[in-house]
Amino acid sequence: MKRILTSTEKRTDNIITNTKRKNISPDNTMIDTLSPKKRSWNMARIKSSDTKPEILVRSLLSRMGHRFHKNRKDLPGNPDIVLPKYKIAIFVHGCFWHKHKGCKSSNIPKTNVEFWKNKLNANVKRDKTAKRSLNRKGWKYITIWECKLDNMNKLKTRLRKLLKRKKLK
Repeated sequence: MKRILTSTEKRTDNIITNTKRKNISPDNTMIDTLSPKKRSWNMARIKSSDTKPEILVRSLLSRMGHRFHKNRKDLPGNPDIVLPKYKIAIFVHGCFWHKHKGCKSSNIPKTNVEFWKNKLNANVKRDKTAKRSLNRKGWKYITIWECKLDNMNKLKTRLRKLLKRKKLK
């Protein structure tokens, strides 16, 4: 005869099932299910420009009536979006790649830890250098984090305030 599970037992059973399904170990670290060759192939296809978060921000700016340039190579850090009229550079950062402090997506992978620490720290250092250079050239910058794009109204308000301030100067 089959025993009926209590609600607590059902939840526990469900958590264990979901953990197995999503390839997450009990200590909450990701388990890589791909071979090193397949993982390399995947990583090589991660885009550095025209990402979904960038497209969302550009779409919002367009709807707000602003003209902009993409990925200006003549400015430090090659900003993702540039508003030349306001001398504002916008960086749309992925939380993992740029180590967004306090974000759940910015964890260092558990495999090849030294490589990832060096790589991600170099990204952060390069970001700081680029932003300092922009400031010295008289440009303002704004960093938009990928995890903050779920609230477009908040982002729109933030951009509107920034652009209004720049317009008054």
